[in-house]
Amino acid sequence: MGSILFYGCAGFQVAGEIQQGRIALLRGEPTVALPHFQRAASLEPNYVLNFAPLHQGVWTYVGRAYYDAGNLGEARKALERARLDESDDLAKLYLGLILARAGDREGGSREIQTGLRRLHDWLDYMEQYHPDGRFWDPGRYLRSEIQKSLTMLSRKDVRWPELISSGEMLGKKLEEEIELVRRSQVLEQTKGENGGD
Repeated sequence: MGSILFYGCAGFQVAGEIQQGRIALLRGEPTVALPHFQRAASLEPNYVLNFAPLHQGVWTYVGRAYYDAGNLGEARKALERARLDESDDLAKLYLGLILARAGDREGGSREIQTGLRRLHDWLDYMEQYHPDGRFWDPGRYLRSEIQKSLTMLSRKDVRWPELISSGEMLGKKLEEEIELVRRSQVLEQTKGENGGD
């Protein structure tokens, strides 16, 4: 019983650390976000967010905070660890951005393409098959931006600075989308509890 209680408390603490880190990351404060993500990773290194169907592990958040802070070496280490989870498409995207920035255009292109295609497919899947799919990318803005990036990657003369900037923007917009979806879900639930008023 004691171990179950400890695990529950630790899980709650990890979720709290990640949420605090996410808020700082969304505000553009990666150095504030990083210690929260690192504490979460030290408590539960295999933690995956459970409040959004978008699969993202704690190491992806550690890597993203390092990336946004400009520490690409540490970001790469964290994202390579996150990349071991085949379902973590944002880890693929960010690892690809790091590889591209380091001059490994072939490896960067491969990771970025894989991450973006899977994210696009995931958004389509959500729209068609998930009860909360109507909340995810309803104006198809994210999918449109993903398609633009994939088109850029298909050209012989890839404009890497533009592609990297687009990938970074997509990562931020996907994080913002999680919050928009959560607000929409709460609003719908509140309307339902109040009889649609």
